[in-house]
Amino acid sequence: MDSQTTPKEQELDDGGRRRRDFVRGGFSLGGAIALASTASAAQKDDHRMTAARARTGGKLLVRWLGGGVTEIATPDYKQIAYGDAWIWNNAGWERFGVKKPPEYASAKGFATYVASKKPDAVFVLLTHDHGDHMGDYFEMLKALSDAGLPVKTTGQSDMMRSDLGLVPKFRKAGLEPSKIVVNGGAGMNFGGVSRHGEMVAHLIPALHSNLCCYPAAGFILDIGGVRVYLSGDTDLFGDMRLIGERYKPDLGVVCVGGGPFTMGPPDAAQASAWVGVSHAIPVHYAHNGLVLGVEAGEQYRQAASHVAPSLQVSVMKPGEQRLITV
Repeated sequence: MDSQTTPKEQELDDGGRRRRDFVRGGFSLGGAIALASTASAAQKDDHRMTAARARTGGKLLVRWLGGGVTEIATPDYKQIAYGDAWIWNNAGWERFGVKKPPEYASAKGFATYVASKKPDAVFVLLTHDHGDHMGDYFEMLKALSDAGLPVKTTGQSDMMRSDLGLVPKFRKAGLEPSKIVVNGGAGMNFGGVSRHGEMVAHLIPALHSNLCCYPAAGFILDIGGVRVYLSGDTDLFGDMRLIGERYKPDLGVVCVGGGPFTMGPPDAAQASAWVGVSHAIPVHYAHNGLVLGVEAGEQYRQAASHVAPSLQVSVMKPGEQRLITV
């Protein structure tokens, strides 16, 4: 204390310094916590980016089952995924003049077919609850489960785990959600992960709707060394660029049907360019009178030739299969 400072003033000055030191310490601690949190989040994204960079390529068998539904499998069929679940009631074959084969014409035929492949894992990915995507969902899961097959399903978490969502329907079908839905019945939300067998799925946004009011979604699926973008039903939206930057998918299964419900061929081509896939399969057309007809696949190919000239496009008829190599 100098000669110009009273004891009271010195006490106040010391208190002020102590408060300043406390505040500075708090800022330092808060900064450390924030940096740790940021580092943790970065590590999660680094994991995803590293996984994207580490992929050395692979092969997949992809079969279009009409509408927005696909069967995706490793060549040995040990890992099988279904993008949505409208199989034997699927009306997407008729306008192509293709007769549905027995394995896709009934629940029993379907379960027998899948069992014949002796898979290690069957993964059913549900984008949303509209009938042309989940029309055979519960019966499909029940048939596969009753056949003793290693089947699991996933989708948006609240839709999967809520009594206001699908839980009552699971139970009505004789399915226990905690056993048939991954993550103990929780499914996953955006940014989350689901695993079954050697397959890994991430939930990603789609600009669409659900009857039960939970968000519609798409998926990023890792299977057989290939990363697949399953758009689900959606319109074009800017964050498709972010999906491409974050996940770097190889193959896109993209809705192109237009009409009242989703983007049409030109916007679907732009979506494919933004997501950055090297190979794409157009789906979700010619399955009802409100969407584009059989011409939509070629319209998508033509649109893609302008916005993504290097994109390889496989236009198929329902029931056809392609071996995709990346």
